Amino acid sequence: MKETLIERLTRYTTIDTQSDASSTTVPSTKKQFDLLNVLKEELETIGLEDITLDEKGYLFATLRGQNKNAKTVGFLAHVDTATDFTGTNVKPQVVNYEGGDILLNKELDVSITEAQFPALKNYVGHTLMTTDGTTLLGADNKAGIAEIISAVEFLKNNPVDTLGDVRIAFTPDEEIGRGPHHFDVEEFGADFAYTVDGGPVGELQYESFNAAGVKVIIHGTNVHPGTAKNVMVNSGRIAAEFILQFDEKDTPEHTEGYEGFFHLVEIEGTTEKTVLEYIIRDHDKEKFEARKIQMQDAVKALQEKHTNAKIDLLMEDQYYNMKDKIEPHIEIVEYAKEAMESLDITPVIEPIRGGTDGSQLSYMGLPTPNIFTGGENFHGKYEFASIDDMEKSVKTIVEIIKLVGKDS
Repeated sequence: MKETLIERLTRYTTIDTQSDASSTTVPSTKKQFDLLNVLKEELETIGLEDITLDEKGYLFATLRGQNKNAKTVGFLAHVDTATDFTGTNVKPQVVNYEGGDILLNKELDVSITEAQFPALKNYVGHTLMTTDGTTLLGADNKAGIAEIISAVEFLKNNPVDTLGDVRIAFTPDEEIGRGPHHFDVEEFGADFAYTVDGGPVGELQYESFNAAGVKVIIHGTNVHPGTAKNVMVNSGRIAAEFILQFDEKDTPEHTEGYEGFFHLVEIEGTTEKTVLEYIIRDHDKEKFEARKIQMQDAVKALQEKHTNAKIDLLMEDQYYNMKDKIEPHIEIVEYAKEAMESLDITPVIEPIRGGTDGSQLSYMGLPTPNIFTGGENFHGKYEFASIDDMEKSVKTIVEIIKLVGKDS
């Protein structure tokens, strides 16, 4: 299985599928179809049924089971890669890791170092796939795709008569928060599902942030600086005041676990106009609402101080903590936990410090926890995947399917 996973992940990662938040099309980039069409052919070759790929980039398929009384379980992964770092011309490298730093690119002097990434010590003796130091890898989420396909292929070739139907979906635009926007839950037809979109081995997540996106637009007045006294209104200086209203410790770089944050994502501006883009995150719904009020109050205070400026606030909820929708169906978390334990994998049940498609899908009527892929350092040149842990993910998927079939 190891060689198959290496081959699949190599093939998938070399196809550029980056999404684009500035696009208004669905999917946001046509090149996501370059991988979707490859996957469709692969599913056909394996012999899956009910294979559909629609014009919006949603690929569905069924592994038909013999147990008609069993619940239908789904598995999902997204084809797009993050916009944080280039995903063009990916050149994956396979490393038999024996410890120490990993040199990615000698010419550019880029390495994954033990000092910067102490988790490397967990991978001694593993076969790793890395970047060449010039792109991201795209194991997020192409490792998940490879694992799902490998799992259903195994069960297709090794049928078990207690299994029910298994639905799989490969979707677009997860990295820009739009993955579930056109997902047809009714057509998918699963009773519940799992995103295979986590990180290190053992991750099992059914809690996510509550999330909002914020845009603060500060309108100033620009005149010649030589005659600016009592006339110029410098939106950039007002923006700096706005930023300083928030505690620097209440940011992603200073928080962990269940701690929420305000994150300044982007600044763009001139004297005349400055735009600040934030995201607000918190697992606790009351604290989340309080953070939104804090943002509103900060804008109000600055507007009252700078009456000669105009400050606009645009704020929109993005997704909510999927825990509220999954806890009433906690047995689906137990399936994953039991599957891991049967394989001597210690489940690591922690909240996601982010969101997955499962966050939105759970509120759309499809409870969807998240399980590990075996990757680390996503969204950048230091990203890598453990092929050994990918193999464990495949086995976990197979065991979940078996457990669901038996529990009918």
